Amino acid sequence: MSRIILQSIDYFFILFHSALILFNIFGWIIPKWRFANLISLSLTAFSWFALGIWYGIGYCPFTDWHWKVRQLLGYSDESSSYIHFLILKIFGVNLPENWVDTGTVIVFFTAFFISIYLAVNKRILEKK
Repeated sequence: MSRIILQSIDYFFILFHSALILFNIFGWIIPKWRFANLISLSLTAFSWFALGIWYGIGYCPFTDWHWKVRQLLGYSDESSSYIHFLILKIFGVNLPENWVDTGTVIVFFTAFFISIYLAVNKRILEKK
């Protein structure tokens, strides 16, 4: 595969994965997006914890595929966490990975619980 195609795929993953992360965090805010947000968060949880049984807790196929593209480009990324990688590459800040991982889990579960709460609350209101 040519270097230009691999670089295009690399940029695609950075944009797509960043958009997905932001959607997971904030998608519950817009009422029309709430169901899709709950599905996306549920799939993320499934990936992290169910697929994580075989591939390691926190496994994400998008991260896996992106790392493979970056390896083909000859990059050796210092991060084991995609969020850490984004913070390092976009902002140039090298925070301790355990801080980033802890923050990621807190933000994820906060968004997930809000999304679940809103979905359950909607069902209760619809039944009344």
